[in-house]
Amino acid sequence: MNDNHAAIQKMTNEAGFQISYTPRILVVDDEARIRNACKLVLDECGYEVCLAVNGKDGLQQIHDHHYDIILLDLMMPELSGFDVLAQVKSLHPDTVVIVISGYATLEHSVDAMKNGAFDFIPKPFTPDHLRVTVAKAIDHTRALRDISQTQSRLRTMVNRLSDGVMCTNHDHRVVLANPAFLRMIGSQAESVRGCIIDEFIDLTELRNIIYQAQDMPENEYTELTGEMTLNGPDRPDEIVLSVRCAPFRDRSGRNLGVITVLHDITALKQMDRMKSEFVSMVSHEIRSPMNSVLMQLRVVLDGLAGDLTPKQKEILERASEKIDNLAQMTSELLDLARIESGLISQEREHVDMLSIIRDQVAFHNPRAEFASVTIDLDVPEKLPPVLANRRNMEEVLSNLITNAIKYSPNGGRISISASSGSDYLSIRIQDSGIGIDAEDKNRIFQRFYRVKNEKTRYIQGTGLGLALVKSILESHQGRIKVDSQPGEGSTFFVFLPLLTGC
Repeated sequence: MNDNHAAIQKMTNEAGFQISYTPRILVVDDEARIRNACKLVLDECGYEVCLAVNGKDGLQQIHDHHYDIILLDLMMPELSGFDVLAQVKSLHPDTVVIVISGYATLEHSVDAMKNGAFDFIPKPFTPDHLRVTVAKAIDHTRALRDISQTQSRLRTMVNRLSDGVMCTNHDHRVVLANPAFLRMIGSQAESVRGCIIDEFIDLTELRNIIYQAQDMPENEYTELTGEMTLNGPDRPDEIVLSVRCAPFRDRSGRNLGVITVLHDITALKQMDRMKSEFVSMVSHEIRSPMNSVLMQLRVVLDGLAGDLTPKQKEILERASEKIDNLAQMTSELLDLARIESGLISQEREHVDMLSIIRDQVAFHNPRAEFASVTIDLDVPEKLPPVLANRRNMEEVLSNLITNAIKYSPNGGRISISASSGSDYLSIRIQDSGIGIDAEDKNRIFQRFYRVKNEKTRYIQGTGLGLALVKSILESHQGRIKVDSQPGEGSTFFVFLPLLTGC
């Protein structure tokens, strides 16, 4: 057996397993000489070969069995090769048809290829010509089978995902949407393939994010994210979905469509809510006893309960300092719980940030002077208002100024400035302190995280201040970033959205 054709009998799938594959070939020709010659040559190659004496016989066998390749004579009595070709493409579109024709019917062969034939062999032909043409057809069949198997595996995998997945083309028509996606958006349709998203997605927010991803400029690539809360009379329970949308592109960078992924985060949101409620309850219950203990310690330290030795006073002052830190932590935990529960979103007003900045600088100046730190204020005469919770804005500035004082050495300077752009009001707090390492810079906004090194070991703190600042700003659709180098100080930038029309 020819080595090339022996190799064709085995295919390797993408997982690396060997699959036995013997191509089935049907020869349809009314000339016995041609039929028998084809069978003799192809049998030697190891293929499974069947014969049909005319078009009618060929169609009967095609109805009964599937063939990978059909060698089809065009000029046959009763039923021509063109009629057989049309029915083959209707019944088995993946079957490869090779036309056998005489030189006088060369134009007919070209017409047959236009109608779906893979190739043609002119009579008379040599055994080598037949083998080469059939080998090409086998390669083509193998490629089609690989594509079909890959698509089938991909479809099976996507359909079994618990996350919702939808792929749309540049016309916003659905190419693929798995059952989880349809279930999450509340669609009862069994299949939406080919539908425009407006026809079955009644969630305006979801449609808008898909449109935005599709219209993304070619020089920009960003995964768009968001959250949606779904409720209503047809939904007994509230559902919270995380949405991720990204365009997919061709080699030239043109947007071909959008891939949308939905993830049900309802359970996570419920756990967060329960956690916040638990933290709020515990913090509230322990804050009062700690404040009471703190007051009693203050009475003893002030000498109202009798004189203290220097050693006793030192021990009680340390205890008072630790309890004071715990009391501060409980207050900050309560604030975080209120922010995460969304309570502060209903307590907003037009806030003059200029007055808050000046008040906070005046409030913290005595502490800065005690630490031999100078605060420089550089703000304009007027700043546009922001829609915010006043107490929260005071907390943001208080935490940032306090940190700048604590982490600045004696003789250090703090610079506070503010400005407004077209969309945001920005506040900058710059210190000349010890700075932050790159690995710590990405974690300082996490709860309870504190930079630990020789320079910070004696600085008291809860590790909640910056987490609180970040949560407050995010609840106001604002953000914070930091620029810092070890030994060169730190600069915190606060961005708050301006009121429309300001």
